[in-house]
Amino acid sequence: MSDSPAARLQALFEGHRLTPTQRRIAHSMVRRAADVPFLSSVELADLAGVSQPSVTRFAVALGFDGYPALRKHLREVAPAEPAAGDESAYNEYQQAVLGEIENLRHLADLLADPEPVERAGRLLASSRPLPVLGLRAASSQARGFAYFAAKVHPDVRLLDEGGTMLTDRIDAAVRAGATVLLCFALPRHPREVVDSLAYARDAGLTVVTVADSAFAPVAKHSDLLIPAAVGTGLAFDTACAPMLLGRVLLEAMCDGLPDAQARLERFDAAAAARGLFVE
Repeated sequence: MSDSPAARLQALFEGHRLTPTQRRIAHSMVRRAADVPFLSSVELADLAGVSQPSVTRFAVALGFDGYPALRKHLREVAPAEPAAGDESAYNEYQQAVLGEIENLRHLADLLADPEPVERAGRLLASSRPLPVLGLRAASSQARGFAYFAAKVHPDVRLLDEGGTMLTDRIDAAVRAGATVLLCFALPRHPREVVDSLAYARDAGLTVVTVADSAFAPVAKHSDLLIPAAVGTGLAFDTACAPMLLGRVLLEAMCDGLPDAQARLERFDAAAAARGLFVE
């Protein structure tokens, strides 16, 4: 695993529920990881485009007495000067890509123990139907999973729209025999997702969640949560690791579906007969 200044900063921020302003400060610090230990609070505020008191509150949110204590900590764990090949030598777009590569390395390390994913796969395979929830930023992850899962699972129900009908659809899935709900939860976390997971568990569903952190707001309403970090180097988060984790869960679910391969072969034959894809 990388031990770069940017990686150490990301590790420092993990597990903390930061406000949007604090996330902006964190993004700026990661982009200038080698320089940050030598910046004053005013300089960091200018870099992030926030007020100096916001920097102080940010340091306190991370568990330090104030910004001087945070800077002292960073000087102890960071090199005295930028090393050759350090991320700070790259522009912000390259750093965003490098940040996602680091997230994927974290995910690879997590998957060294395959038991949670294998357990999740068995749970997903056993639920008929299988509701898949993802709202707002997470809707594309849920939709992508549901698209592929429908090729091997007999009854996948995508829940990607909020509103009063969401609980109705959860109720309908339970009445139809669902035992598990898969949730993709990414920041910023909609309150409706948290409330829906609480409702789903009260209705008797086991909740399997893919979230950006083990400390995400959905954690307390999840029976099995597998984290995959999002990239925070750009104005809007990137979700390469959660997407890949979704595909890993698909693979694990296929292992729990005895007829998964046969279903895929039937689909391929039908697609060929219809000329569905351009080869």
